[in-house]
Amino acid sequence: MGKRVNALILSQIVKELDLFIQVGGGIRTEEDVSTILDLGVDRAILGTAALKDPDMVSRLADRHGRERIMVALDVKKGDVTTEGWQRTLGKKAVELGRLFEEKGAGSILFTNIDVEGQQKGIDLQPTRDLVQALRIPVVAAGGVTSVEDVLTLREAGTSGAVAGTAIYTGKLSVRRTLRALRALDEAT
Repeated sequence: MGKRVNALILSQIVKELDLFIQVGGGIRTEEDVSTILDLGVDRAILGTAALKDPDMVSRLADRHGRERIMVALDVKKGDVTTEGWQRTLGKKAVELGRLFEEKGAGSILFTNIDVEGQQKGIDLQPTRDLVQALRIPVVAAGGVTSVEDVLTLREAGTSGAVAGTAIYTGKLSVRRTLRALRALDEAT
């Protein structure tokens, strides 16, 4: 990988903000993970590197704690992809989710590529299937467009939701979403 070009900005973010911070993308080696976590980042998200070497997840979980290691499973037409969504592995998210749970991952980031960035809403069933198959937390991404999507994912048992395009375009308000989640918490 070479030099981690974002180390300075990551350390500034960690120092300046009182937030839970997770980092993914471009993480290729165990050394990359250690460098990121040593900066004070709370969680490293592994994608292709974990898929190529599942035992890496075990070693990292043993060294840093499973709660600090998340594995990203990006799914297209039911199959997990790798290398920036370019290659399909011919394996299902539930199968690989169970593998990484056994290997020590503390959580899974599940992205449904089929609905990612389209702002048409979520496709709940693949996410629900994964949540029901695992004991570790699942964070859902792909198609999150409305407060209702977030609440539906929460009801399905996800521990979080990732939204991007809908926030950038103003279709989804973070403030309204947080208010709805707080109201739901207060009601239960």
